Amino acid sequence: MVDYLERAFPTRQMRVFTDDTGTARSEPMTDDHGNPVYNPQAEAARAGLIEHICALPPIAAALDGLLEHFGHDHVAEVTGRTKRLVSTGGGAQKLESRSTRSSQADAAAFMAGTKRILVFSDAGGTGRSYHASLDVVNQEQRVHFLLEPGWRADRAIQGLGRTHRTHQASSPLFRPVTTDCKGELRFTSTIARRLDSLGALTRGQRQTGGQNLFDPADNLESEYACAALTSWFHLLVNGKLQSVSFTEFEELTGLELTDKDGILKEDLPPIQRWLNRLLALPIDLQNRIFDEFLTLVETRVTAAREAGRLDVGVETMLVDDATILDDTVLRTDPLSGATSHLITIEVARRRTPVSLERILRIADADDASEFLINGKSGKVALQVQARSLMEENDGTPIPRVELMRPTRREYQRVADMFETAWKPILREDFAERWAAEADEAAQTLERETIRIATGLLLPIWSALPSDHLIVNRIATADGRSWLGRMVYDEHVAHLYTKLGVDRADNLPADQIAKSVLSGRSVDLVRPFAITVKRAIVNGKPRIELVGAPAAQLPWLKSLGAFTEIIQFRTRVFLPVAEAELILGKILEPT
Repeated sequence: MVDYLERAFPTRQMRVFTDDTGTARSEPMTDDHGNPVYNPQAEAARAGLIEHICALPPIAAALDGLLEHFGHDHVAEVTGRTKRLVSTGGGAQKLESRSTRSSQADAAAFMAGTKRILVFSDAGGTGRSYHASLDVVNQEQRVHFLLEPGWRADRAIQGLGRTHRTHQASSPLFRPVTTDCKGELRFTSTIARRLDSLGALTRGQRQTGGQNLFDPADNLESEYACAALTSWFHLLVNGKLQSVSFTEFEELTGLELTDKDGILKEDLPPIQRWLNRLLALPIDLQNRIFDEFLTLVETRVTAAREAGRLDVGVETMLVDDATILDDTVLRTDPLSGATSHLITIEVARRRTPVSLERILRIADADDASEFLINGKSGKVALQVQARSLMEENDGTPIPRVELMRPTRREYQRVADMFETAWKPILREDFAERWAAEADEAAQTLERETIRIATGLLLPIWSALPSDHLIVNRIATADGRSWLGRMVYDEHVAHLYTKLGVDRADNLPADQIAKSVLSGRSVDLVRPFAITVKRAIVNGKPRIELVGAPAAQLPWLKSLGAFTEIIQFRTRVFLPVAEAELILGKILEPT
C-alpha cells in the first residue's frame, strides 16, 4: 500500500489553459528548465498518510489468522510456503522452516483425525485428496470453506474436488465466505460466472462447474443482472432511489448517464464498468447501492422462476426408486435413426427435513424470526426476513418474508401474510410439532409421476414448451439415470399434436383440459377432426371446439356444449367448470 501511494498519489502541480476552441483544459506544470513542478501541500498530505498507515498495527493474513486462533497443533497446513512464524507463548514468536514432508505429515494428521482443521492452497491441493474416505480414520463430514478463491475457475473446481470424491462416507458442505462489504460480491460473482461457463464447456451443463454453490441471483453479470442495472439507471435518473442522488453518483464514479439534453443515453455503461467504479466508493455507500441493485436482480430472478423461464442448467433429482410407466417415441431421425422419447416415470424418494437443532439455531440468529402455525393445516413454519422486491416503475420496496418448513421453503409478501392462516405459536409447541413433522417426512416414501423428453431433443426443441425450461437428471440409488426436459401434464397433449403423434385422443380428458387452459391447442381426430383451444370472449377464458361439423352441433349440445353466433359465425364452447366431463364424453368410443 505504501508503494502504491508513493507511485500513484497525485502530487504534480497542474496548470489550467484554454485551447483553440475556448475549452478550459489542464496540463502538468514544468519550470523554465523543463523540470516537473510538484505541489508541496500534496507531498505533505502523501507523507502524512504514509506515516499514519505505517503506525497502524499490522493485519494478519487469513492463513496466519487461522493458525493463531486455533493453534498450530490443531491446524494442518498444506501450502507451498517454506517458512512461517509460530507462537511459542508469552507473545514470543519463532521462525519455523517447512518442507514438503511437513505438508505431507500435516495432511496425514488430518486424515487420521489428529488435527481437526485443514487449510490448503493451490500449491497444496494438486494431486491430494482430503475427502471423508472410507479407508481413513477421519470419516466426519467435511465443511469446506471457500476462502480467497482467486480468479481462475478451474483452480476453484480443483480445490473443491479435493474434498468431494467417490468412496466417501459423506459428501461435504461447501461454504463460500464473504465479508459484509457488498463490493466483494463483485469477485464472487465473477467466480460464479466463470464456474458456470467452465461447466458448460467441459461437461455440457452449468451445474457441473458451479457445483450448486451459487444461486442465479449471485451472478452479477447474468442477463437478469444486466436488465436490473438498466432499471437501476432509470430509477436513479428519475430520482426514485434512496441510496444516492443522480448528481452525486456521476461525481463519485465519473460515469455519464445522460446527454447534453438530460436524456438517458442509449449506450449506458456495461455492468462490469459499473461494478468496478462502485469499488472505489465508501463502504457504507457501496452497501446501500448494492442492496437496491440486488433487490432488482432478485425481483427479476423471482419473476422468471415463478413463470418457469429461469434457466438453472441441469438439476439432479436423487430418488430411491424409479419405474418406467410409459415410453412413447416422439420422433425418429430419418438419417441416423436416433429417436426422441417421452418417458413417464414413477419416482419414489424420501425427503431430507431440516433438523430441529438447525432450525432453532437459525431462529436464534435472526432477531426478527417468528414461530408460526397454520390454523388450517396445523403445520408449523419459521418466519425469517427475506430480501425485498422492488417496483421497477417507482422504486417502491416490496417487503417479503421467508417461511421455512421441514422439507421446503416459500416466500410471501408481508402484505399478503395478513390474508393467510399463519399465526404465532410458542417456542415449545413449535419445537414439538417441528420434530414430529421432520420425523414423519424422513420416514415417508413419497411417490410422484413425472414426464421427461429425452433422447435426440434438438430437432423437437421448438415443439417443447417455451416456459418451464427445466432439465433434470433423475438418478436412482442403484445407478440408473435419465436426462431430459421436464414435460408437465398441461404440455403433453399439445406436444403430441405438434409432433403429429397419434396419441392426443388417448390422453385423459383432464390432461387435455389442462393443456388447453394453459394456452396450448390440441387437435383431435376422434370422433371427428376438431381443434380444442382456449378463447377469450368478453374478457373471460373459454374452451372452444374449432371445426366441429354443423351436423354434430345437436349432439355436442346434448353433451353440455353451447353455441354463440359471433360475427355471423357459429362457434362452439365448453363450460370451463365442466370441460373435463364433456371432453370425456366426446372421446368415449362409439
